[in-house]
Amino acid sequence: MRIRATVAAVSGALALSALAVPAAQADSTSYRDAAAQALSGKSAFAASAAAQLDVSFSNLKIAKAVKVGTTNHVSTKVTYTLTHGADVDIDSPDFANGPLIYKGTLEEPVNVLLGYDAATCTATSATTANCAGLIDIYPGDGDLLNSDAGSWKAGALALNYSTEDTALQGDLGATLVQRNSKLTVNASPEPVRKGKTITVTGKLSRANWEDNKYHGYTNQPVKLQFRKKGTSTYTTVKTIKSNSTGDLKTTVTAATDGYFRYSFAGTSTTPAVSAAGDFVDVQ
Repeated sequence: MRIRATVAAVSGALALSALAVPAAQADSTSYRDAAAQALSGKSAFAASAAAQLDVSFSNLKIAKAVKVGTTNHVSTKVTYTLTHGADVDIDSPDFANGPLIYKGTLEEPVNVLLGYDAATCTATSATTANCAGLIDIYPGDGDLLNSDAGSWKAGALALNYSTEDTALQGDLGATLVQRNSKLTVNASPEPVRKGKTITVTGKLSRANWEDNKYHGYTNQPVKLQFRKKGTSTYTTVKTIKSNSTGDLKTTVTAATDGYFRYSFAGTSTTPAVSAAGDFVDVQ
């Protein structure tokens, strides 16, 4: 569920003035729907201190990077501490909370991603709880544009379905949302006589979130690496760049039996990846 929104923040909390979800419907699905509507502005946020929920979040932990392909659902776990006032019953069916990540600023995010379900919380005292929730990403449903790749910030949202009070807090953590990468290699001929030329080809590609296909990642430095038969360590032979279609091609001189692979160090928008080694028998 893609959310592009303008969010009005007041002292780290927001008031949801038009969200009316009966308690009987306050389940995990309605949480996602209600939270998404609120953050997209479809349920108007009123900057009213009277409607702020007495909840805050801290100690948020999220993966350093989330790799997202073209169609498969991806989720990443988020944990945090929830602190609440004595008047907030976190076990009430009216109460729900969950993590979110956003690109841009909290006040004017470019995009926001939520979990499908509300977080689960375990009380550690009368006013604190340890919570865990997921961020769910569905690239096949248009959750992301290619321009969304890169740095995102993390936050959390709490809401009460009955009173319509909410609390929203950002800048609790950071992660990278990356376009998943693929890398192939083929070394030939196989076998080859010692001293002859080996041609090593391959392709570096990454997910395109707008047409749900993989396309070549162009003009990127990629290392050609070699591992001698009977050893476990690859060493870099040379570095080349992918061409305008992401293809890779170079030559080396056959010296000894072993495995060739290409290895890409990654960027902020695209994760590191190494191809499986291709064995060459040198005779």
